[in-house]
Amino acid sequence: MGDLEQALELVRTVPDFPEPGVLFRDLNPLFASPSAFRTVVDGLVAGIPSDVDVIAPVEARGFLLGGALAIALGRALVPIRKPGKLPVVAARTDYALEYGTATLELPGDVLRAGSRVAVVDDVLATGGTVAAACELVERAGATVAAIAVVMELGDLGGRERLVGREFHALQVV
Repeated sequence: MGDLEQALELVRTVPDFPEPGVLFRDLNPLFASPSAFRTVVDGLVAGIPSDVDVIAPVEARGFLLGGALAIALGRALVPIRKPGKLPVVAARTDYALEYGTATLELPGDVLRAGSRVAVVDDVLATGGTVAAACELVERAGATVAAIAVVMELGDLGGRERLVGREFHALQVV
């Protein structure tokens, strides 16, 4: 078994969270292992095109991954936030989740038109969060050059919402 496979084995599945019927993928045990976290970051780095100049992670666990990727690649970091967290908002969008609805916001005056962006998140489920993040990036006049996630929940069909986009998942379950 390789280092990446061992690292991904640390992700635990928590049934019935945040509500009954949902299988939550908890990456906290992976983040708690420096070597596993480093292995996952290295795996994500390999999936980011060299011409990307901005990493746009999605709140909240995406921030941990995105910050590490931005440092490893020497790229700008523009976090996509939940509402009420930004003093200046460029754009906001509402979207559907597997178990409800949510809103994301793009910080104002930090993502330049023409930027090539990698959207980063921890888990791709139904694709709503990542699709919303892509929408915000594109509304700012930037290009989504890649999407990178640690885990894709293949049976939930999220990838179908991202057709035509470069997509990189370290694991499909």
